[in-house]
Amino acid sequence: MQLNARIALVTGAGSGIGQAIAVTLAEQGAKVIVTDMSAELAAQTAKLIQDQHGVAFSYGMNVCEPEQIAHVREQLLAQNMAPNVLVNNAGWSTSQAFLKNTPELWDKLIDINLMGVIRVTRAFLEPMVQSEKGGSVVNVSSDAGRVGSSGESVYAAAKGGVIALTKSLARELTRYKINVNCVCPGPTETQLLRANPENYVEALLKAIPMRRFADPKDIAQAVAYFASEPASYVTGQIMSVSGGLTMAG
Repeated sequence: MQLNARIALVTGAGSGIGQAIAVTLAEQGAKVIVTDMSAELAAQTAKLIQDQHGVAFSYGMNVCEPEQIAHVREQLLAQNMAPNVLVNNAGWSTSQAFLKNTPELWDKLIDINLMGVIRVTRAFLEPMVQSEKGGSVVNVSSDAGRVGSSGESVYAAAKGGVIALTKSLARELTRYKINVNCVCPGPTETQLLRANPENYVEALLKAIPMRRFADPKDIAQAVAYFASEPASYVTGQIMSVSGGLTMAG
């Protein structure tokens, strides 16, 4: 079990990729703090882990609400449960041509996908540094942030910001024995993907060299690697999990 003695907090873990990450980290021995803007979905993921004899706790936490983030942080510190693995997974997107975007949509995309990562990292990084025991931050960005995505220009910009944040924090935090890395999923089999028009989904599938969409577990395994001891000498790296769809450097 590569993650024994690790306490991992995962945002957006109520469903999809986030749920797969939380379950995978628990399977590898971590105690998992499941957070989601829906407290009900977070509790369902925690129960799924507990039913598999893992250790999990759940909290409702919206990454756009500083008060909720602070509340969860204080609850965990009071229980001596400060995370030494932080997985910033929460995100949101919608497909729309840039020229049809409203400023309100820009604000929402940036607030969730970039500022949410910044808020949560700032809140939970300080206790990690103070512990002097090191740790891992794994940010879930997107291949949209690496190579762009039609209909998701501002989302891609926010995810590109997460990539830049990852690299910059990696440089800052190595002195504290904290590594910071980033996983960039390609098209993944989720409800969000299937909400797109069928012809779009079919065309996207044909463009993937492996001829399949990622399973959320594929993303979760990459996150688990970055959180594990075998990755202790790896920091500031960006891993694409896309079945070969995006091979740009």
